Amino acid sequence: MNEPTEAIKVLNIDHLGIIAGIIDEMELVEEVNKKVGIKEKETLTPGQVMKAMILNGLGFLSAPLYLFEEFFIGKATEHLIGTGVLPEHLRVHQSGKTKKIDRTNQNKISS
Repeated sequence: MNEPTEAIKVLNIDHLGIIAGIIDEMELVEEVNKKVGIKEKETLTPGQVMKAMILNGLGFLSAPLYLFEEFFIGKATEHLIGTGVLPEHLRVHQSGKTKKIDRTNQNKISS
């Protein structure tokens, strides 16, 4: 009668679920990816990195950028940012992509 029970993992999304939903409805990730381009070797797309930075910025914390990954620990990153996205994918070097996006494609994104 004792059937094995599956472990339940509870993650937090706070108010970020609403923000992620608005970003999804605006199709911001797809638009950034379309204008900037996607490299096959990258774990995250430029649009996903941009979405993560927006969520981080609206997370009501004033933490330095090197703590970017830690902000997402305990949060449902797969639900907020995209399937397969884990907090460890959001390291500081990933956010460096936005500098590249800004320098090389700022006219593309703003048009």
